[in-house]
Amino acid sequence: MANKDIKMLRQAILDYIAWVDSGKPYRGNPSNIRYRQILIDFLFFAINKEIAWKEMFTIDTLKAFQKDSGFKGASRALIALCGYLFTHGLIELPLQIAKPQIPLPDIYEHYLIYHDQSLQVSHTHLSQVRGLLFRFHEYLQSKEIKLSELKIEHLDAFMAQFKVAHSTGRIYRSHLRGFLKYLYHERRIIKKDFASLLLGPTLYAQVKPPRFLRPEEVQKLFAGLTLSTPVDIRTYAMIHLAYTLGLRPVEISRITLDDISFRKGELTLADRKGDKPITLPIPEKTLKAVGAYVIKSRPKNPSRHLFLSFHFPYRPICPSTVKHHISKAMKQAGLKASSYWLRHTYAQNLLHSGQSIYEIKEMLGHQNIQSTSKCLQIHTELMRKVLFDEKL
Repeated sequence: MANKDIKMLRQAILDYIAWVDSGKPYRGNPSNIRYRQILIDFLFFAINKEIAWKEMFTIDTLKAFQKDSGFKGASRALIALCGYLFTHGLIELPLQIAKPQIPLPDIYEHYLIYHDQSLQVSHTHLSQVRGLLFRFHEYLQSKEIKLSELKIEHLDAFMAQFKVAHSTGRIYRSHLRGFLKYLYHERRIIKKDFASLLLGPTLYAQVKPPRFLRPEEVQKLFAGLTLSTPVDIRTYAMIHLAYTLGLRPVEISRITLDDISFRKGELTLADRKGDKPITLPIPEKTLKAVGAYVIKSRPKNPSRHLFLSFHFPYRPICPSTVKHHISKAMKQAGLKASSYWLRHTYAQNLLHSGQSIYEIKEMLGHQNIQSTSKCLQIHTELMRKVLFDEKL
């Protein structure tokens, strides 16, 4: 091992620590004393083992260092360091440890590929589906039931095992329905479309008026937003998109840099629910919020997705991340609201500006008018004007 390799590693560690301390947009970095000690120990490990630069950042070296040092956080520290080196062009490939996947029979694996390709879901979503299918496969094996012999009774019994909240059970049923549709429509393995028969428990008094923010609550929300960290700047942009364009969390997560025309002030949503692409004008404040995120906070990455995570390897964020950060901002502003309240607020603002329900339906990207009506409160001011001839 050449002495220059050690000098490169020592300088890389020093530069990386200085970079972390400078507050660059990179969440989850090992900036505490313990993690710094790991990197220093790795330097001595490389010296003692006489490891060349090109061999330092490999899985084999990581495993050897973990065994030699005994540090539990060794992998996280080195992966973060490699992420820094890769983005600065100092190594050819980042260090990534593939998480072991739950093995499943071919029919399940084929469905997961089909599901991913047809819906372009996030890694987290696909992992959740895989986990449910694994439990479903185990259940069928324990009862000695073949997929071709499935009955609705089997499905109900399987779902009855989950003692979870209603919302979680609804997600599980949705995952299982997708697999059942695949078995029936694509593979013809089952004789009936059980997806339509897989229902949850009956719930009464569930029809509630749409929830949206009043003007004073909107002011309170935006007044409580800060731009002190990269995450804050990203959240600021996402909230503007949800409030001024009525975008769903999944739509926000799918926006790419190519979808935005800063010159025209337009956003094109090609991949929208119901296959209804639309081009929307972006208000100036929203355009500035997105521009500030792109310039100041967005990690440098070849991905064309607009919103990326702040930890290596900078993947596109998933809808649940959008929901989490918007809801967190709501909570910090003292509002008991969720991300969808902004979408409903957008619909309500359109109604108050004189837009018809059919125009609002197109702007929201709904497939039917019933979905739109659920997002709207009665326009009480307009009703008073018509019924009582009041001047408002």
